[in-house]
This record gives sequence, C-alpha cells and structure tokens, in this order.
Amino acid sequence: MAFAITLLCLLLTGLLGIIIFTAYTNKLARHSAQARHAIIKSLGISTTSNPQFIGFFHPYCNAGGGGERVLWTAIAATQRAHPNCVSLVYTGDVDATKEQIIAQVEARFNISLDPKSLHFVFLKRRRLVEDAAWPRFTLLGQSLGSMFLAWEALSQVIPDLYIDSMGYAFTFHIVAWITKGSIPMGAYIHYPTISTDMLARVKARKVGHTNRGDVAGSLVLSCGKMWYYRFLMYHYSLALSRPSFIMANSSWTKNHVDAILSHSDPVMNVMHFLNPLFILRLFATIFKSKKLHADPASKKPEANIVYPPCDTREMAQFPLDERERIILSIAQFRPEKDHPAQLRAFAQLLADHPTYTSGSSSVQLFLLGGARNADDHARVQSLRDLAEKLKITPYVQFIVNASYPEMLGWLAMASIGLSTMVDEHFGINVVEFMAAGVIPVTHASGGPLHDIVVPLDGEATGFHAHDPQSFANAMHTVLSMSKSEQRAMRTRARTWAVSAFAEERFVEGWEAAWKGWVI
Repeated sequence: MAFAITLLCLLLTGLLGIIIFTAYTNKLARHSAQARHAIIKSLGISTTSNPQFIGFFHPYCNAGGGGERVLWTAIAATQRAHPNCVSLVYTGDVDATKEQIIAQVEARFNISLDPKSLHFVFLKRRRLVEDAAWPRFTLLGQSLGSMFLAWEALSQVIPDLYIDSMGYAFTFHIVAWITKGSIPMGAYIHYPTISTDMLARVKARKVGHTNRGDVAGSLVLSCGKMWYYRFLMYHYSLALSRPSFIMANSSWTKNHVDAILSHSDPVMNVMHFLNPLFILRLFATIFKSKKLHADPASKKPEANIVYPPCDTREMAQFPLDERERIILSIAQFRPEKDHPAQLRAFAQLLADHPTYTSGSSSVQLFLLGGARNADDHARVQSLRDLAEKLKITPYVQFIVNASYPEMLGWLAMASIGLSTMVDEHFGINVVEFMAAGVIPVTHASGGPLHDIVVPLDGEATGFHAHDPQSFANAMHTVLSMSKSEQRAMRTRARTWAVSAFAEERFVEGWEAAWKGWVI
C-alpha cells in the first residue's frame, strides 16, 4: 500500500512538472512571437516578409579578438547571401550600444554591417561565465553559468536557428528544452571546453595552465580532479551531440571534437543510471535537435573544418623589405595566450645576445592585444611587473586595445611575429603575421604547427619552438638571416597564408556547413 502511494505521488509530481514546464515554454513562445514582431518593426522590415531569425550566442561580441572576426564575418556574409534573414546577437556587452558595436567592428576588422538586418539581445548576467565568478571548479561553474545565460537570452526572443559561436556547448541543453527540440542548432568551435589532452595532463600530474602545481603535486587532489574532468567530459560529449552541424576552426580542434563526440565512459554511464544522476542524463538527452538527413546508424557525427577568416588583402600589400627590428605579439591578454612565456623568451634572447640591447642591432618587443575587462587589465599590469623583474622594461612596450589601422601599422613594420600559446586552436594572429610578411615564431603545437606554419614546396615558412631557449634561438636565427633569406621566407609565408586562409575560403566553408538550415 505504501509503495503504491509513493508511486502515485511520483507520477502526480511528474505530471504536474510536465504541465508547469509546458505552460512555461508556451508562455516563452508567445512572448518571443511578440518580441520578434517588435524587432521586425524596429528594423523597418515588412511584416509580410516573414524573415528567418538566426541567433548567434556570443556574450563577448565586442571583445575584438579572432573569435569576434569569425562572428562578424559570418554575419556580414549572411547579410549578403541571405537578405531575408535577421541576425540576432546575444551579447553581454551592455556598456555599448548597437551603433557603437557596429562602429567598433568597422574600426577593428574593417567589416561593414547592415544595421537593418542586425539586432542585439543584451544579457545582464554575463558575469556568470567569467573566470572571476568561479575561483574553484571554474569549467563547471562557467558551463552552468552559460546555461543560465542561454535561458536569459531565449527568454527575450527565440530564433529559428541557434548558433553558439563562442564555445558554450552546454547552452544547447537549454535551447533544446525551451524549444522542445523544434529549432536546429549549430556550433563553431574555436577550442573545446575540455579535451583528452587535459585529462592526460591531469593523469600524468603535469603542471600547466589548466592544472595548478599544488594539484599536480598531490595524488589525492589529482585523483579528485580526474573524476571531475571525467564527469565534465561525459556531459560535454552529450552537449556536443545536440547540434545539427558543427564547424571546427582547425584540424587540431576537429580531431579533439571528433574524439569527444565518440567519447565513451562505461563507469560514468553506470553512475548516471543507478542513482539520482539519472535526472542529469535525462536532461542532457531529451529533445534532440533536428537533423537534415537521417544518418546511417554506423556513421559517427563529426566536425567540419572551416578555417577562420583572415582579411589578408591589405596586409598582402605591405613591402617585404626594410623591416624594423621589432618582435610583435598580437593576442588578447588572456591567461591561455601565455604572455609571460613571451617575456621570458625575449629576456633569454637579450641575455644570450647583449648586443641586441643597443645601437643598430637593438631589438624591441611589442605586445599588442585586447583587454576585455578588469581581469585582463590586471593581467597587463602583472606582465609589466614581470618585465620589470626580468629587467627588460626598456625594450618592451604594451599596446592595449589598439584599433585595426594601428595593428596594420605595426604589422607593416615588424620583422618577427611571436606566439607562445600551447595548443593554440588555430591562430589568426599567426596568419596575419605571414600575410603581412612578418616571419612567425610559434609554439610547436595546435594549429600553428599542423595547419599554418607549414612548409611550402618543401621550404619553411616560419619557426616552431617549445621553451624560452628554443624561442630565443629561433628569434636569433631570423635576426641573423641575410636580407635575401628573409625576403624568400616572407614571400613563402605570404603566399601560403593568402591562398589557404582568405576570407572567401571561410565564407565557402560556412555556407557549406549550414546548407539546408538557412533560407
């Protein structure tokens, strides 16, 4: 009798939950219809045209980095090829207006946008996806925060096609639930939230950007973090199984995403079916997104490589000769870019070759990058402090939030382009170096190793390194090359960059990836 009553209570609770959920999502749908009508009216579009709304989830659309170039190039291409579409940008840049953001895109990327088919949906709780909001269990916290942010986004207006263009895969769960799986979803992945490399690094107890020294030095903490990462990987794989199409920005990213899509963890499967974690599994699998074609059961989902757009046209006109002895870094001031490694490599170069500190042989390092928030600005100050500690301050300059013309000016002058990020997913900055005739010296990993700084006709287009000494040696090699050797390498680098990574190639790849999902 008691069992029957308990079962009945559970059934009634479940039924009540379904009723509440259905009523709530229907209410959101009605509100969205009203919001869409208001947007169409504000843009001056005929109400009879019935435009398709494409939602781009990009909380930092005004950051000015490589990911934002992808976003705005995609939207500009959409405006040209699909005039009956309205691009919705879900962003947390509440400190800027639509007009200011469009002007910033023009100034930073030289991309013109049509305001008549572009609308911004401003999100007030972006702090939930910032590092500072989650000092512990950062990846889990940011993933949960992104889900809340997606709820805030779709509570305002629901698109006809949802695209995560910034790497917040867990938002797919919220979109699927709010829309009951009625709209297709897509993803452009710059860098996986968690990768097999990260699991391997924790397992090997190797110190790195995502594995602090105190954790790596403790067997107990390393075991705990391994279980934490396995849990995240399991649910990240479930989240990535939702989109109708996935684009990856490099072969490195594609290989990792494909591995994640086929990831299997029997222990996690058992854990999610034998205890309350079953609710999480149910949440992550119900309301699957639409598929364009019925895939054979044996065919595994996989990502398509769509290299990021690189506007190389103006850079390719820069002269290759008479370059100044400037080492240039172009990267947002984020932790993973590893600017401290650049300072240490440069300090090593000056220590090995004191003549580079004065006279006609003197060399300078310029670090140019965007700072999104207070954390990034604090990071710049810590880099200034490190330069002071390394006694290289007179030879280092920081250029924060430079405009696009300013960046072009430095690219036209520099001799060497420096990039030290480990496992850089692609590296638009490296492509820009090469197109501008700046010889790249990059970390021997990720996109720069496998896709970008690769031989052309059997000859080198740049250099790879892995520690301060090897970076210093590579930079010294470039500085010691004859003018004819430098010109030959600059020419090869430019030829490869312009042919392989032009904006036109990106647009072709993007259109092929979402073919059938957009009008």
